[in-house]
Amino acid sequence: MDLSFSPADEAFRHEIREALRGLVPPDMARRTRQGFHPTKADLKLWNRILNDHGWAAAHWPREHGGSGWTPLQVHIFEEECAAADAPFPSYFGLRLVGPLLYTFGSEAQQCRYIPDILTGDTFWCQGFSEPSSGSDLASVRTTAVRDGDTYVVNGQKLWTTEAHYADRMFCLVRTDPDLPPQKGGLSMLMFPMTTPGITVRPVITIDGGHSVNEIFFENVRVPAEELLGAEGQGWDHAKFLLANERITNAHVPRAKRDLALLKEMAAREAAEQGGGLDLDEVDRRIAQLQIDLDGLEWSVLREVIGGSGNPAIASGLKIIASELQQRMTELAVDIVGVRGRIAYDEADLDRNDLPGNPPDYVPGLAARQLFLRATTIYAGSNEIQRGIIAKQQFGL
Repeated sequence: MDLSFSPADEAFRHEIREALRGLVPPDMARRTRQGFHPTKADLKLWNRILNDHGWAAAHWPREHGGSGWTPLQVHIFEEECAAADAPFPSYFGLRLVGPLLYTFGSEAQQCRYIPDILTGDTFWCQGFSEPSSGSDLASVRTTAVRDGDTYVVNGQKLWTTEAHYADRMFCLVRTDPDLPPQKGGLSMLMFPMTTPGITVRPVITIDGGHSVNEIFFENVRVPAEELLGAEGQGWDHAKFLLANERITNAHVPRAKRDLALLKEMAAREAAEQGGGLDLDEVDRRIAQLQIDLDGLEWSVLREVIGGSGNPAIASGLKIIASELQQRMTELAVDIVGVRGRIAYDEADLDRNDLPGNPPDYVPGLAARQLFLRATTIYAGSNEIQRGIIAKQQFGL
C-alpha cells in the first residue's frame, strides 16, 4: 500500500503552509504549545482570521460557506494549522451545530445562525451529558414541556465544555416522557445562554483548569421556533452529531504536531540530562507511537473519504485516538521528569522564575497529562464505544 501523498496534494500542502506563515500570533502559538485551555479571545481571533481567508469551515459544503476542498485537502489544511501551533477552533459551532443546522434546520434557522458561526461572533455549547446521563444519552432527564408557542425547560446538564464562553446552547431534551428516546421521546432545542432561569457553575478539572461546567435550568422558556427539525427527532440528531464528533476527536493533525514536539523534546532532554534518560526505551515508545499514529491517520482518512457511516468504525477510531493521546502525554512527562510540575502561572513566566529555566514545552505539561485522562471518557466513554462495536459487528 502506498501511503504517500500525491504531487498535487503536496503542492496544496506547500500552498497552505505558505499562506499560514505568520498568521498565528506568537503569544497564541505559545499558549497552544503549552497546552493552555484556549481563551475565548484566542478562539474568536483565530476564527476571524480563518474566516477572512474563507477557511473557518473548510470541511463544510461550499453552498453553506465551506471551502469546496476534498476531504484529503481539508485534512492537509488542518495538519498545517496544527503544525503552525494554531488553536483548534471551538468545534461546537463549526463541527457540531453547524452541520446539524444545514442538514436538519429550517432555512430561517440557517440564515439566522450560520453566518455568525463562520465569523466566530456566536459561540455555542452542547447540552448533552447530565449527572445520571453521560455516555448513555437515552437516559436524559432534562424536560421540555410545550406551553403554547414556547417550551418550558427544567433539569441539569454536566461537563458542558465552554458553556462559560458560549452565547447559545443546542440542548438535548425529553419532550415526550411516554415514548422511548429512540422512538421520538427526545428533541433538540437551541437558545441563548442569557435566557432567564439558566445558571452556569464552573467545574474545575484535575489540572486546575476551567473548561467544563454544570448548567441548571429552572422554568426556562424557549420559543418553539428554536426547535431543531421536528419534535421527536432528537435521537437522530444526537446519533448524527456523535458520529461526527467521534471521528473529529481522533485529532490526527494535532497528534502529529504533538508527536513531532515529543521527538524534539526527547532529543533536547537527552542532551541536557545526559545519562538520566533510558534512550532506548524512549526511542522504542516513540517508534510505537509513530506506527500507531500512522495507522490511525489512514484509518480516519479511509472513513472520511469512503464514508461508510458505520458507528462501530467511528467508535473504534475514538478508542484508539484517545488512548494514543494519553500515551503521548505520559511519555512527555516521563521524559521531562520533575521539571514538569503541574502548572506555572503567567507571573512565573514573566519573572522567568522556573526551575532550571526549561524550554516552553515544560510549563503546564503535567497539567495537560492530567486533563487528558478525560479523553477516554468524553464523547462517550471507551467502555461504551466497545459496547457499540460489539452490538454493530457481532449483534451482542
